[in-house]
Amino acid sequence: MPDPLKYNKNFDKLSYEEKQLLEETKKSIADFVEQSPSISDVNYATRNAHAKTYAVLSGYFIIDSHLPQDLKYLFDKEKYDIIARLSNANLKIKKNKKDIPAYGFSIKIKDDAGRTISNYPLVNFPLFPTNSVSAFLKMFTAINKFYAKKWGNWTSFIRNLWKVVPSLLTFSFIKHSIGLFLKRNDFILSFDYYSVGAYRLDDKMIKINISPKSIQKKSGTRREIKKSVKNYFENNDYEAEVFIQLCYDLKYQPINQLNIEWKNSPFIKLGKIRFERNAFQSSDGCDNELLSFNPFESAEIFQPVGKIQKLRDEAYKVSLQTRKKINKLLKYK
Repeated sequence: MPDPLKYNKNFDKLSYEEKQLLEETKKSIADFVEQSPSISDVNYATRNAHAKTYAVLSGYFIIDSHLPQDLKYLFDKEKYDIIARLSNANLKIKKNKKDIPAYGFSIKIKDDAGRTISNYPLVNFPLFPTNSVSAFLKMFTAINKFYAKKWGNWTSFIRNLWKVVPSLLTFSFIKHSIGLFLKRNDFILSFDYYSVGAYRLDDKMIKINISPKSIQKKSGTRREIKKSVKNYFENNDYEAEVFIQLCYDLKYQPINQLNIEWKNSPFIKLGKIRFERNAFQSSDGCDNELLSFNPFESAEIFQPVGKIQKLRDEAYKVSLQTRKKINKLLKYK
């Protein structure tokens, strides 16, 4: 294989128009979070995406003993403590209904002092619906306003959603959409999870995939996912292998085209994550809104890469700051 491409700040650079649209999106996020208790009918402010928490888990990230030395030097020990949050992508918390099978598996890797080394928000769908930063920001702003204004902004919502449709018609997106539909009733822990966007690994650029080992696909139901996860960890451990792909050639591993899969880059086993029985922590109440999985809180050598990834930094911050204000939380890490 050729040498991996090196990270360059130009991959993250937003245009003036995109920065202006981001400011409007940030305001819509704050408005949504302020109204989220009434939107979701709960007694605390929620996130404006992945609002429902199914579980918070404590476990370990274990580095693979056969990891090549040109990657292994980045890790100063073999085993790290991690915190994970299982969630649903919906902005609104649904009660007593089947959730759409769009799940999140966010992972925080910590040092011995409990400080964040890196955050990785992963999802069970490997592609993003659009490559256009402007189209995404307009769509996301319209969605936030749609909910915050109690369905009063539906024309803007439909118009901006329609603009994204052409980018959903790639072979990869259609293939994975069909695959997700066929697995819609599978247990949340049986899915693979993906970074979608790229991340730094020192001066290299990677994508991440975690793949579970020996998980029954039909454990529990979509109507009672939280209960199913809690029941699972009363009697079972969970283990998943962590793989990465390196970026060698932008033709085959594009950084800012998130609606197609990377090709011609072999999967390298980085290690595994492990959650032992009784790893389940309480997922109720506003305490979990204190948890932040902003990938830009990671050490610099593990931060996200790409224009759409860049949006996460400001979006995560305004969401967390507004949740803190509403929930009267004193501090966060």
